[in-house]
Order: sequence, then C-alpha cells, then structure tokens
Amino acid sequence: MQTYCESCSAPLEGDFKGVSDKYCKYCTDDKGNLITREQAKQGIAGWLKSWQDINDEVAAKRAEHWMQAMPAWADE
Repeated sequence: MQTYCESCSAPLEGDFKGVSDKYCKYCTDDKGNLITREQAKQGIAGWLKSWQDINDEVAAKRAEHWMQAMPAWADE
C-alpha cells in the first residue's frame, strides 16, 4: 500500500522519500522534522504555479485551501 506525505500528499517513495515516514523530503528538514506551515505553503504554491497558469496570490490561496485537507495542517 502506497503512503503519502501528510503535509502535501506527495507519494512517500522515489524522489520524494526522505528520512520521515510521515512527510516527504520537501516538507522536512534534514532530520525529518516537519517544516513550518509558511514554508510548506510556499512550496505547495510553487508546485501549483509550475503546472497552472496562475499568479502568486492565487497560488497562495490554492495552497492554503490544499493544506486544510492535509493531516499535518488540518487542525491549524
């Protein structure tokens, strides 16, 4: 069964696999600790902009919406 990052939903395998069993390498520091909410939001916004024709403001809003569904950020 495939597992996914609880911060951004990336698959926890291949290029995304880091030291954490819960979060991908992009959502953690080198020790496997979850990055800040703002850092994750910027990363997700950048990913959204990479495949959607949107500006920074729209990307940030969509990233925030996306994060509300992620277990790492759902309660914040």
